[in-house]
Amino acid sequence: MGNSLVQMKNIAKSFSGTKVLKGVNLELGHGEILALLGENGAGKSTLMKILSGIYSKDSGEIYLDGELCHFQNPKEAQNKGVAIIHQEMNLCNDLSVSENIFLGREVMEGLSLNHKKMDEEAQKILDDLGISMKSTELAGDLKVSEQQMVEIAKALSQNAKVLIMDEPTSALSRKEIEDLFRVIRKLRDEGRGIIYISHRLDELRAIADKVSILRDGENVISGDLKDFSIDDIIRHMVGREIQDKFPRILCEKGKEILRVENLNAGPKVRDISFSLYEGEILGIAGLMGAGRTEMTRALFGVDEKTSGKIYLFGEEVKTNTPKDSIELGMALIPEDRRKDGLCTDLSIRENISLPNLDSMKNSLGVLSKELELKISEDTIKSLNVKAKDREMISKNLSGGNQQKVVLGKWLVRNPKVILFDEPTRGIDIGAKVEIYQIMNELKKKGVGVLFISSEMEEVLGMSDRILIFCDGRITGELSREEANQENILKFATRYEEKV
Repeated sequence: MGNSLVQMKNIAKSFSGTKVLKGVNLELGHGEILALLGENGAGKSTLMKILSGIYSKDSGEIYLDGELCHFQNPKEAQNKGVAIIHQEMNLCNDLSVSENIFLGREVMEGLSLNHKKMDEEAQKILDDLGISMKSTELAGDLKVSEQQMVEIAKALSQNAKVLIMDEPTSALSRKEIEDLFRVIRKLRDEGRGIIYISHRLDELRAIADKVSILRDGENVISGDLKDFSIDDIIRHMVGREIQDKFPRILCEKGKEILRVENLNAGPKVRDISFSLYEGEILGIAGLMGAGRTEMTRALFGVDEKTSGKIYLFGEEVKTNTPKDSIELGMALIPEDRRKDGLCTDLSIRENISLPNLDSMKNSLGVLSKELELKISEDTIKSLNVKAKDREMISKNLSGGNQQKVVLGKWLVRNPKVILFDEPTRGIDIGAKVEIYQIMNELKKKGVGVLFISSEMEEVLGMSDRILIFCDGRITGELSREEANQENILKFATRYEEKV
């Protein structure tokens, strides 16, 4: 088996009779970073959960350094040196960094915890990684990027030789991504193997050595990353050519639909004023922490506003609560779909029904089961939600299909304004294009679309006009013709008066 650190051979897995993995093979070498790619639902997460002991395989073999392994639980995989760092952080916010690193493996002194030794050992790991962090800090006080470093330190404290990283950069700024990549390269140079799952194809060249692509639970192709162009990777992932990654359409701009004047809401939302027009996609660009999400939450009534006025169709309105905004014809697709957009333990049907119960009543004012089923079926069909049936539990859907359910429940209400906050984060290229096409359909219907994205290429590709945020303020406004990466970065990195 040569230099193989990991070999997975003919791995098969089914759930409720549905084959999710169909004889998949994967190989990872010592001192190697492998990009594991595929659309949502391709089987990447299932394969990694098998390698990390979360799921058991139905058939196939797993070898670590040539030794045949049978993992029945995550602890067994950890004992063999396999660690997984999930997209959602798995830390206890009320514990310190060192307490999180040694959770379940605490250093004892008699019957008491030896906090001093744990702090010292944790600090040494952090220092070795070049991370500027105190082991005594509370995990809940850390930024997402810092929490991620704690997860890596925790894995190293367990002598991990295989690290699985699932969408590690989805919520990070460019500087934070560079810091993460520095740490990952250091781990590679120490001889560890890293399996790197990401939908951000543009960053692969900076970090990965090899690539392995799955589609519909099967291997498509594997090899050295340098031998693949981005277009090659996309074609192998989706099984077809993506003719236009950003299928923006031209629509005649209608009348003003939304106007915001001098909106203030805490330190991240300061004197925000703008207008949105019918049939327009208004892009919102800026660096992480610029105040874009905070603005949408205040606008929609999730967070309290301290001052400012909001007008819909020229009439001043109050959006003090989400209920106010919904009744006025607004909808919010939140940044964190699992936390804020879905009830993950409920079915697709139930999630679609929740904000629409008032439109599912019969002539007697009683909930019509027949109407509820029809609306949920129509929504699933129109948005091409890939699911076993409408009763499938939402947490078991892929990221792209979860996002379609979040969007679908609002489309039932025929909103006039939709606030999209990072709608394509963590979903594959095929699902992204489907989301863009839905946005285009909304444009055609005269809906006003506010579109926040941290992917500059995406904002440039889909927006009719772009506002740039910095430090809680709008620092620039660019027409379609003026918009480019250089101009956006100019306004996103320093405060200037709005032009």
